[in-house]
Amino acid sequence: MSRMCELTGKAVLTGNNVSHANNKTKRKFLPNLCNVTLISDALGQRYRLRVSAAALRTVEHRGGLDAFLLKATETNLSMRARLLRRQIVKKTAETAAA
Repeated sequence: MSRMCELTGKAVLTGNNVSHANNKTKRKFLPNLCNVTLISDALGQRYRLRVSAAALRTVEHRGGLDAFLLKATETNLSMRARLLRRQIVKKTAETAAA
């Protein structure tokens, strides 16, 4: 399981620990990932995703998983999230046509 947010693509960054003597050693900046269950209103199902805390706040701010995925670009999303986004787009198009 990679250390990457499924919704925003936020991943591990690298940098340096810098001591008082200006010695530099490599370190990792890990994203704050949470295992959460989000509900899709359009599909009527629950989905378990591994997302960052910042992405979770953004999902809540935009009004839920469906609104977040419809507004998101596919380049940042994981393969599971892309599939979910396509299903939501298809379902909303069907309900709008009916």
